[in-house]
Amino acid sequence: MNFKLATWNINSVRLRINLVEKLLAEQNPDVLCLQEIKCINDAFPLKDIRKAGYEHVAINGQKGYHGVAIVSRIPFKKVETKEFCGKGDARHVSVELDVPGGLQLHNFYVPAGGDEPDPEINEKFAHKLAFMREMTEWYGGMKKKSENRMVLVGDLNVAPLEHDVWSHKQLLKVVSHTPIEVDLMNEVIASHDWVDVMRRFVPETEKLYSWWSYRAKDWAAADRGRRLDHIWVTPALKDAPQSMQVLREARGWERASDHVPVIATMKL
Repeated sequence: MNFKLATWNINSVRLRINLVEKLLAEQNPDVLCLQEIKCINDAFPLKDIRKAGYEHVAINGQKGYHGVAIVSRIPFKKVETKEFCGKGDARHVSVELDVPGGLQLHNFYVPAGGDEPDPEINEKFAHKLAFMREMTEWYGGMKKKSENRMVLVGDLNVAPLEHDVWSHKQLLKVVSHTPIEVDLMNEVIASHDWVDVMRRFVPETEKLYSWWSYRAKDWAAADRGRRLDHIWVTPALKDAPQSMQVLREARGWERASDHVPVIATMKL
């Protein structure tokens, strides 16, 4: 089957439900994963989502902060959430999609980590590092099977490659691109042999961003972006991706999120 998947840090789903509806209408994905929904489960705009044709919804919400959701045209066979670092934060939700051969989809919002890349003086950065270590332990503890069909998406808040940021040299000491974060992301990738779908279509030598700061007066002219949003698949699905798109124009939509949707099509 043909499968279209989108992931987007929406930065408040209630504030930007009109943009979610616009994306669903224009791109028509089978599944949309949202991060930073910033609402409890009961406050999620279910009516609007279902009116758009997405009957199946999995939510792990939190009042005013964090929160993740998966909206889908495809039914779920199972919905699960996992808590990381014992903080009670809503940063993960996974579903098993009812498709031939099965498909497990994990949606993450990794902590941003604050401003100072020193875990000794910055508790937020320490939390981020601990979160990523727990991800490695969790996936490393899963039995690797050649037939495992898993997809991991979300705002992982790390731009790992040299050309995932506007200036590798200038951002080496800036949270999201520091060597320790990159090393930990590589450990998560190695834990289950994840394949980076976005870089299957855009060579590592080319710039690739999914986030542009609100601080820039003209984000497009400055173009100081970072690739913080990711789509990974297990080796069983390494040949499944057919195309990938970063919807850059969404950064220019009215009252836009600072992240833009990343969309992949796959043949399952």
